[in-house]
Amino acid sequence: MFRFAHPEYLYLILLVPTLIGVFIYAKIQKRRNISKFGNPELMAELMPNVSIIRPQVKFYLQLFAVILLIIVLAQPQFGTKVEKEKRQGIEVMIALDVSNSMMAQDVQPSRLEKAKQVLSKLVDGMTNDKIGLVVFAGDAYTQLPITADYVSAKMFLSSISTQMVPRQGTAIGSAIDLAIKSFGPKSEAGRAIIVITDGENHEDDAVGAAKLAADNNIIVDVIGMGKADGAPIPIPGTMSFWKDKDGNVVVSKLNEPMCKEIAVAGKGIYVRADNSNSAYRIITKELDTLAKSDIKSSIFSEYNEQFQSFALLALLILIFDFFIFDRKNKRLSKLKIFDLKEKVAKK
Repeated sequence: MFRFAHPEYLYLILLVPTLIGVFIYAKIQKRRNISKFGNPELMAELMPNVSIIRPQVKFYLQLFAVILLIIVLAQPQFGTKVEKEKRQGIEVMIALDVSNSMMAQDVQPSRLEKAKQVLSKLVDGMTNDKIGLVVFAGDAYTQLPITADYVSAKMFLSSISTQMVPRQGTAIGSAIDLAIKSFGPKSEAGRAIIVITDGENHEDDAVGAAKLAADNNIIVDVIGMGKADGAPIPIPGTMSFWKDKDGNVVVSKLNEPMCKEIAVAGKGIYVRADNSNSAYRIITKELDTLAKSDIKSSIFSEYNEQFQSFALLALLILIFDFFIFDRKNKRLSKLKIFDLKEKVAKK
């Protein structure tokens, strides 16, 4: 298994386009300054030692070295030893609604962001349990197979958005069906599906799916997101809200009766999320009542550092860059390495 010990440093790569932009701007500005003194082609004849290509080669070599050093900071590693672990815990599948209505802000900062906060706390509170994630709107997809890798779970949580599922809608039944199939082989460990939604089910038989889960000894808990009064759905990147075909602003309301019906059919509990942490506490308490059993999991217990090869390559590139001069070198120019490129650049 390959991983980065410090993946947060990879965000520094976002600086690369900025550096390229600054370099191109500086190159254009330099050409403009030369143009003030005369025709650039004639001026080039007066500056025979000035190279056009060498500064570009040096810049891109340095840029490549910077990218390699960023990778070194992120600390790439390969897993080398797999160990089997037995833990006393439960198995939990999360079915998270990512439809557009989850962008409504009757729960702060929004229904979806509040749901992610609840899930983050839930993962933080786990020690020996397994967790998986299904996201759904008009369709349902497995985002994270059931696992004991909490680091990966938190990483997937941070990337969740309403753009993850192309088809809009709220297929709660499909999400529950997929969650049921996502559990591993039958075991004595307690199993639960936590559905986080505003309850606006327009697609399928969510109650029937919850009953099927209960028949398979899987309880279905539901966390309702939103308020009965509802709120408009903001359009990302604008100050506007979604409107219907008649031009009226769409108000999304929490369908609490539907949420409660799903929870009853799944022999679980229903709780409405608000701006406090009450939903997290109630769900955690409910999960604690489930039977715990031996859960086998495979984990990488040892990792080999791989940053050395990236660091060595960066060093070699910087050494090579050191011997490339901005101006033409009389001795090295005899090798005519850059001559062809210089002619092409001038054209």
